[in-house]
Amino acid sequence: MKNQKQAYIYALSAILAWSTVATAFKLSLQHLRSVELLLIAGFTSMMCLFVILLLQGNLRLLSGVSAKDLLWSTTLGFLNPFLYYLALFKAYDLLPAQIAQPLNMIWGIVIVLLSIPILKQKIKGRSIIAIIIAFCGVAVLSTGGNITGLEIENPLGVALALSCSLIWSFYWLMNTRDTMDPILRLFLNFSAGFLFTLAFYLLFNPIRPLPIAGIAGAVYIGLFEMGLSFFLWIKALKLSTTTDKVSILIYIAPFVSLIFIHFILGETIRGSSIIGLTLIVTGILVQQADKLKKIKS
Repeated sequence: MKNQKQAYIYALSAILAWSTVATAFKLSLQHLRSVELLLIAGFTSMMCLFVILLLQGNLRLLSGVSAKDLLWSTTLGFLNPFLYYLALFKAYDLLPAQIAQPLNMIWGIVIVLLSIPILKQKIKGRSIIAIIIAFCGVAVLSTGGNITGLEIENPLGVALALSCSLIWSFYWLMNTRDTMDPILRLFLNFSAGFLFTLAFYLLFNPIRPLPIAGIAGAVYIGLFEMGLSFFLWIKALKLSTTTDKVSILIYIAPFVSLIFIHFILGETIRGSSIIGLTLIVTGILVQQADKLKKIKS
């Protein structure tokens, strides 16, 4: 049954959770390496999704999972959470949160570009304008506002943050025709991703005792970035009369996130960060002008 009021409550709850995670990333990375953070957060998310399946009475669906589904989930799990979050956490390790977080938002435009070769979609004039606006935002963020100098403050960090958008866009496009229960698919993806992360950790990283503060931060991220928040978002989409009414709300998150970044991390929010983020979100909204019209109508 559709219930728009409940849909907004679930959506805003997920958005509030996602607004805190950029701060949680930076705090946790003071104590953990990127792979250690992903290992604990990924395991937490996997267990959270397992509990959700249990409470929903959907564990029985696991018996119907085919070898093909497992192989597909393994592929998706390599992209997200393994590759995506490994790159994302490293980007946050190298960049101020106020730069890493908005750069990751560019996936909304990257999807448009990837849809041309993958989904054989034609690009519209409005999309070209949206891409130009969004990438102007990337330029402002990457250079700290010094666009004429074209000196990127941390090239590796910026490259990793932008690569996350590419990885997430591939992941999203590969999921467009997926008919499996979304929570079950996420559980399988995160289970596969956890195994990739564990193997990477054991092969390439020294095992050491982990500080409690880092573990607590990773558990928080596993719940409120990956596990519980995805459940809330999926619930919001199911309850909404149209998905557009809640999906457009996601662009509140990066602006709310700047408040946490400033008051908890103590980062002085630069004018270039606000301008860059605004340009990126504006570009995405220009691209989604048709959805905005539907909401208004």
